Amino acid sequence: MSADKPHSIIMMGDEKHGEVRRAWDACREVPLIQDEQKPRKRFQFVQRFCCAVVGLLVFILAVCSKSSFLLLVTLGNNATVTVPTSQKPSALLSIGCTLVGPSVLLLIKSLWKFIFKSSVIPSKKTVLWVVSIEFLVAIGTVLLTVVAMPHFDIVTNIMLLNSVSVLSAVLQVAADCLAKERKRFIMLPIIAIVLIILGYVLFILSFLLVENSTSEVVTAVALAILGTFFVSLNWWENYSTLFNVGFLNNISKDIAGSRNMVCILSSVVRILITGTVVGAYVPLYGYDWYTISSLPSDVGDIILGLVVIQVISSAMCHWFVVVACKIHALRRSFVVPMYLASVTVLAFFLVPVSIYSHGATELPANVSYCQSLQLPGYEGFNTTWFEGLMKDVTRTLCNREIIAEKNVTGLAFLGSLALCWWLGLIFSTLYIWYLRIKRIERTQDLFVRRMYESAFLEQSMLLNTRFEIRKRIKERWSKEPVTVYLCATMWHETYDEMMKMIISMFRLDKYRPRRTAASDAIFEFHIYFDDAFKDVEDSKERHVNEYAQTLVEVIREVYITFSCEDPCIFKKCPPLPNQKIIRTPYGGRLEYTLPKGNVLMVHFKDKKRIRHKKRWSQIMYLYYLLGWRLNRKFFKMSEEGGDKNALNEALRKEKENTYILALDGDTDFQPSALMLLIDRLKLYPDVGAACGRIHPTGTGPMVWYQKFEYAVGHWMQKTAEHVFGCVLCSPGCFSLFRGAALMDDNVMKRYTTKATEASHYVQYDQGEDRWLCTLLLKQGWRVEYNAAADAYTNAPEEFKEFYNQRRRWGPSTLANTIDLLGSGKMTSERNSSISRLYILYQIVGTGASILGPATICLMIAGSFNFIFNIQPNTALLLATLPPIVYLGLCFKLKADKQIKIAGVMSILYAFLMTATILSIIGNMVEEQTFMTPAGLFFISMILIYVVTAALHPQEFSLVIYGFLYFLCIPSGYLLLTIYSMVNMNNVTWGTRETSGQAKAQTADAIKKQLMQVRCCNCPCWGTARLVTESEPEVEIMTETEEKNYRIHCDSSKEERLKEFLSAERPPQIPFTLSQDETKFWQELQKKYLEPLVEDREQQEKMARDLKALRDKVTLVFFICNALWLVATFFLQAIGNAVSIPIPKIYANGTVVRGETISIDPIGLMFLLGFATLMVVQFLAMLYHRIYTLIHFVSYIATETKAAKKHEKKLSGQSAESDTQVSTALEAIYKSETMGQETTMYFQNPLAMRDSVTLVLLLAPSAPPPSDQGYGSSHLCPGSLLNGHCHPPGSFQVLISVAWSPRQVSLWGNKVYLKRNLNLSTHLYFSTVVRHLSGEARKLVLNLPPHDQTLEKAFEELRAEYSDTQGSLDPLADFCECSQRSGESVCSYAIPLGAALWAVEEIQKGGRPFPDGESKLIWQFLKAY
Repeated sequence: MSADKPHSIIMMGDEKHGEVRRAWDACREVPLIQDEQKPRKRFQFVQRFCCAVVGLLVFILAVCSKSSFLLLVTLGNNATVTVPTSQKPSALLSIGCTLVGPSVLLLIKSLWKFIFKSSVIPSKKTVLWVVSIEFLVAIGTVLLTVVAMPHFDIVTNIMLLNSVSVLSAVLQVAADCLAKERKRFIMLPIIAIVLIILGYVLFILSFLLVENSTSEVVTAVALAILGTFFVSLNWWENYSTLFNVGFLNNISKDIAGSRNMVCILSSVVRILITGTVVGAYVPLYGYDWYTISSLPSDVGDIILGLVVIQVISSAMCHWFVVVACKIHALRRSFVVPMYLASVTVLAFFLVPVSIYSHGATELPANVSYCQSLQLPGYEGFNTTWFEGLMKDVTRTLCNREIIAEKNVTGLAFLGSLALCWWLGLIFSTLYIWYLRIKRIERTQDLFVRRMYESAFLEQSMLLNTRFEIRKRIKERWSKEPVTVYLCATMWHETYDEMMKMIISMFRLDKYRPRRTAASDAIFEFHIYFDDAFKDVEDSKERHVNEYAQTLVEVIREVYITFSCEDPCIFKKCPPLPNQKIIRTPYGGRLEYTLPKGNVLMVHFKDKKRIRHKKRWSQIMYLYYLLGWRLNRKFFKMSEEGGDKNALNEALRKEKENTYILALDGDTDFQPSALMLLIDRLKLYPDVGAACGRIHPTGTGPMVWYQKFEYAVGHWMQKTAEHVFGCVLCSPGCFSLFRGAALMDDNVMKRYTTKATEASHYVQYDQGEDRWLCTLLLKQGWRVEYNAAADAYTNAPEEFKEFYNQRRRWGPSTLANTIDLLGSGKMTSERNSSISRLYILYQIVGTGASILGPATICLMIAGSFNFIFNIQPNTALLLATLPPIVYLGLCFKLKADKQIKIAGVMSILYAFLMTATILSIIGNMVEEQTFMTPAGLFFISMILIYVVTAALHPQEFSLVIYGFLYFLCIPSGYLLLTIYSMVNMNNVTWGTRETSGQAKAQTADAIKKQLMQVRCCNCPCWGTARLVTESEPEVEIMTETEEKNYRIHCDSSKEERLKEFLSAERPPQIPFTLSQDETKFWQELQKKYLEPLVEDREQQEKMARDLKALRDKVTLVFFICNALWLVATFFLQAIGNAVSIPIPKIYANGTVVRGETISIDPIGLMFLLGFATLMVVQFLAMLYHRIYTLIHFVSYIATETKAAKKHEKKLSGQSAESDTQVSTALEAIYKSETMGQETTMYFQNPLAMRDSVTLVLLLAPSAPPPSDQGYGSSHLCPGSLLNGHCHPPGSFQVLISVAWSPRQVSLWGNKVYLKRNLNLSTHLYFSTVVRHLSGEARKLVLNLPPHDQTLEKAFEELRAEYSDTQGSLDPLADFCECSQRSGESVCSYAIPLGAALWAVEEIQKGGRPFPDGESKLIWQFLKAY
């Protein structure tokens, strides 16, 4: 810069040297980050394919259902001949059976839920109302379908069913008018009413005026119209809450609370009324029920086939319609197929009729096709059942005079009424086209009634869909976002394990930025680091250990990676996030602001100050986040005189919308996994916790074994628990908990219980996640499993580490399961998801796990018997001898030697299992059949696991590890069980107990190394930043510093630093907790988290108690397994007297005479029990897999739409901004420059770090400074520094080194702000700008530290100006774009104020850049 501008900051020589050094050393080493957004095309293909398949199935099933029902109605017509006239009751009975089919299904489903779930009884008023409505609907359905429709032709019957939407259209008009809906929306149901009534008129005229109808037909016409009106009452509940009628609102509320009983009642009424009317109509019409017994078999087969097709296709179509709605394919897979069903069925019947009529060439002269159908010689002239049915359809048409005589007027009437009714249905249900569905919806929120109507399937599905007033849709969708606290517990994780966790958190920060408008979730990250300090010689204070230092280094690396995602070497990257070091009563805390605005807190625990281990870390964050931060604000408002009822309701909602994600220190997950878990908790209010699919990671045979073990456990066991009851264990490495569930009685409070008994150590501390789930289940909360929420965690790679881990898990699992089963009756009463059948299922599973060692011994004995041809009893003794010896050794040897012996025995058992597999295969080959117990067991297991893996295509490769899993079955289910039981008294963690420590550093050195910044006082933020001595940075200058700070290009680095440090500086403000929070931590420590005092006498007593407990449990295990083995031994000794002979069957089904296979009763019982358990789990897996796919596809659909919308918005803004800014700057550049300039400088602290200096050039006519502050009518950018204001003049931005991309974006987006900012008349732009840049800073600084955000500033701004229409949203978006990660309000207020002032000048028609240097700005904007 020129010498006449002495206040300019010139780029220094050392900085130039740094730039040159970065030019040649620009290559980066960054951690590998898997981004799930990359394979989006594959997911989109899956979503579109699923939507297409579902839509096609809905269409086909709807056509099948409607066609089969209309054929049954046609068979009841007296003009048809397939069913003789005397046997018409069989056709009428079949129609009645199809009518009651849905009611029977609904009755079964509701009875099951009433018995095992909710059993609320409705009020008498509700019962009377429901019975009355269902009575009328049942009467109308029977009158329409059984009495009236058999008298009409096929065309009339197809379209007549569409007229049942008449009352729904009337109620829509009334609801829209009451809500003052827009006219174009009201007109749709009005048109529907007109069309349906016109259809009725044409219907009456076509039968009464155009042709001479009999009295029976006239009666049928009247009954049909009456029946359609009665049927239309069926969907009254869809509109009952829209009219503010107290009676209807109370009825609807009572029905919603007692839905199971109401459905039982309505189903019984429907079945009784339908059966009564059909039973009474047959004799009244002159038929006899006894004729059914003489029905020809071929005719009976046709009727039965049509009934089966109708019932099955209707039920399946209903289910696929629900699926279509849940996967967000509402239009293409539901609405369109339903609309086309009637037209397609009409074509399906008319096309064959037309073909047959034109193909009839052997008719006598002067005999039409219709007349030929009545001739005796031609009635049975058909060769197939299909042709016979089509000729019956033709007879219904020929029975009409207008068709037989080809009456043009009558045909026009018939076609017009069909079109009117079809269009009437479309217009009355067109609201579904605009229906908004959440990512995951419950069926009861999509459809008003639980079941469909078989007679009018598509009409019932369309009219049953939830109707909403369009004005109120936003109210339903404007729910508060949920708050999710991600809480990870760490101890001795390695660098790579920490890297996985930190990357997952930063990835989520990128996926859901803190400042994203209308975000569905707010995230905050916490890490609780156990035992983070150590003693150092010659130091009075404890220092952080190497693990804590590693964590901070990992955070620094990941922050730089996510902040510099653009690999362009010309862009600078921020060295570190905005962060704080805070001394706390429990140790220390680091607070980071992540690149997208979310907050990360690292809590370093000192075990000498606070209790350590994982459960106590969980108690620590539960009470901090839920007890202190959530409850405290409501207690304060209550003390200030707030309405206690309102506060209690607000507190309840916030508890329900606050979630905690429990994580381990090595968990790796994608944002979608967490969002899928959030969906489960948002959808079902009774879900207290949800877990995902855990994948073990690592290398080596031990990890391979665990990969398949985890897969089988999740594929079969977890899904069965989810489907039939509740998941018993939500693993602590990746589980989402609801705040309300954790804060419920007997959960969080009891979770703080200190272990005082031997069983407590096993149940409480060895498996804390399982115990927490047990507490939730006992309290009535549901725990779920989502298979699409994948998370990855490191698994033990060494045999010893694996055995020690399972030594903790095994006894804890058994203890918690027995605890839950012991209170099974009470739990099933309190928890609607746990039935007594599910308790029985768990009892069987627990018994099977207890008898696992004996079962393995029997399997090994069978191997000895087959391979070595040893007698069964001798083989059994040989098989049980090694486990007994190992059991005795475990009582005598130390744990390490026990594990070594188990390792050797595992290898030997693996060889034996290999021989067993080959022997089973050889036996099947030798016997030439697999129909043996061993063969069937072997093949069925392989088929089940292969099919299950195929249904998990992303995990199908895991079947490779199935062979290793099979070889290790004796080790995992025999030796490991013995080791776990015998070492139950060992309550140490067993893993991550290495204690390598790095050389200690002083506290000051640690701070400098970790933070890389030096403490200084920021007058506008009120917090400190820390800087290293090796990389000093230019700090925020006060007025005193600005006067004393003069740096020139010829001064050295040391001189500049010395000159800067010698300047007068304000006192530094240290970071400390507030007094209230400090008191909270002290009280929490005192009550729950005081370090445990080591009492040697108490420890010795507890060791004795643990050994006594170990001995009892081991004795029970031994006795149970011994009884199983002894019973088998004696049964084998008795021989054939008690054996069960099974005939030998070859693979082709041939039974071999004289040859049998003997099996003992216990073995048969075991095989049958195990096979039953596997089949039950397999069916549960199929059910769960389908609904997992539905959820995942819906997630893809919503995320894809959101991503496309966001990209479109950004691209549109970018294109518009580039065009407008270029045009504006070109015009400005061509304008004349200003005169003499006076310069004033100010600095943005964050931009200063990027060597960016913003220079304001004020007009020479500016008056002297005054003390007007912000009271002037114009914003003065410089006033943010010196408190003075000048009238608006021209300004210029000079760039000394490089312009921050955020600053360029700030200027580049001003046209977007100009075109989108539509303020109300009482909001003047200059006032808003002045308020934002001035008053917002004051508002923010007066808020608590965690609430000092841009969102809070805008909340205050909206409240002051009463902005309820979202007028300030574009301004908020603009500010979010201009704000940089970690930037305080006042630090960005200066350039923001300048930019907003420029926009104000544009709106006034002025020129924001009337100077000669604007070309430089223009070039930067175009290049960017």
